[in-house]
Amino acid sequence: MKPLNRTLIAAALVSLLGSGCAPLIIGGAMVGGVSVATDRRTSGTQLEDQTIEIKAGARIREQLGERVHANVNSYNRIALITGEATSEADLARLEQVVAGVENVQRVMNEAAVMGASSLSSRSNDVVIQSKVKAQLIDARDLISSAFDVVVTRGNVYLMGRVTEREAARATEIARQISGVVKVVRAFEIISEDELARTVPKKP
Repeated sequence: MKPLNRTLIAAALVSLLGSGCAPLIIGGAMVGGVSVATDRRTSGTQLEDQTIEIKAGARIREQLGERVHANVNSYNRIALITGEATSEADLARLEQVVAGVENVQRVMNEAAVMGASSLSSRSNDVVIQSKVKAQLIDARDLISSAFDVVVTRGNVYLMGRVTEREAARATEIARQISGVVKVVRAFEIISEDELARTVPKKP
């Protein structure tokens, strides 16, 4: 298998695991717990983040309906809102709805007042997201599973519990991808000492 193909497949697997999809089966063994084992959040926090995303999505649909096209990604209880709203009032209401979800500690409202993005725009976002994830996997000085990548209208949002060194490196990588409009850092910055305590030592 060519190196590029291996990289893209790996990026796809990271995306599937990060999105809470069904456990991956390799050689008859279930490895769905891989993301839990390598994630820098506790398993309890990962569950809370998934619950935040589900509840936020449901409440947005119930209270705002077709007036917004929004997605919520939560990492360590930081809720990132991306997408579009039809008015400033709906944009403000969107943030209120997400902020009211249990366990949300901070909201980053990156949605815009405009019409819903086109299918071609969303497809382009998927391509950019795959490229960013692939480059993060290829970077020998980074642990790709430490990053969550969200792309909307060519804007790349990077989330995760990372050091300033890791944040700067990932930002540099994302900015070099063709089609990227801007890179927004939505990180929780930790110290190198905290990282050493967080990441299990190799035997």
